[in-house]
Amino acid sequence: MRFTKMHGIGNDFIMLDGFAGEILEPGALAARLCDRHFGIGADGLILALPSRQADARMRILNSDGSEAEMCGNGLRCLGKFLYDTGLCKQTHLRVETLAGILALDMETGMDGTIQSVTVDMGAPTFEPERIPVASESNAITLDVNGHSLRFFCVGMGNPHAVTFDLLPDDHTFAALGPLLERHPVFPRRCNIEFCRVEGDGVRVRVWERGDGPTLACGTGACAVLAAGASQGLLARHAPVHLPGGTLVIRWDDGAHLFMTGPAETVFTGEIAI
Repeated sequence: MRFTKMHGIGNDFIMLDGFAGEILEPGALAARLCDRHFGIGADGLILALPSRQADARMRILNSDGSEAEMCGNGLRCLGKFLYDTGLCKQTHLRVETLAGILALDMETGMDGTIQSVTVDMGAPTFEPERIPVASESNAITLDVNGHSLRFFCVGMGNPHAVTFDLLPDDHTFAALGPLLERHPVFPRRCNIEFCRVEGDGVRVRVWERGDGPTLACGTGACAVLAAGASQGLLARHAPVHLPGGTLVIRWDDGAHLFMTGPAETVFTGEIAI
């Protein structure tokens, strides 16, 4: 099986071409291929698939085999993958995901290579039942492992809980992440963003649902900007600094969030299945 390894500011993926034929048991395949000791190693497996509604369809499987509704860094990588392989030849694409059809625009350099990708991530939702969070409000306080933290919950096609109360050290991050991801208040588990405002931007550590610590999370960066701007902590156009690099997030007057960042190909190869 041929594959391409890619990353978006350190959030890494194995890309498979599903235009050529059906890919069986993708959940089990993701768990095997994403293993960093016995497989290729990645945060997730992305299937590039044909779509009847858009230019392509994306399926994203986490490293534990669970399927996510959407992945912003993965979507940027998918756009570059489709363009570089010739599966889609235009720089403006519409991609079908479980979170709906999303549009992306790719900027090319003088040599024709993709330099950056901007994704229309759609509008955030703050309605508890749509996020989902088992609460009457999307603003909640959770007491976990000796910490009382205020969270602003945001739906970006997948669930996020954002706190500006703590940017934890490694030990605290590793202890709190799994407890918060699987807290009973989150019926479909949750992505957790720990944040600290710095200048005109924000520094973030992400505990990603189904993956644990990741160097970056595109939907998480959008959730952070939406949460921060809603509370008057951030402007509606700001850099979000993640461990793997920086994404620029813009929340326009039409309520849509736009994410701009790089997508890189690491290597291609074949693996026996």
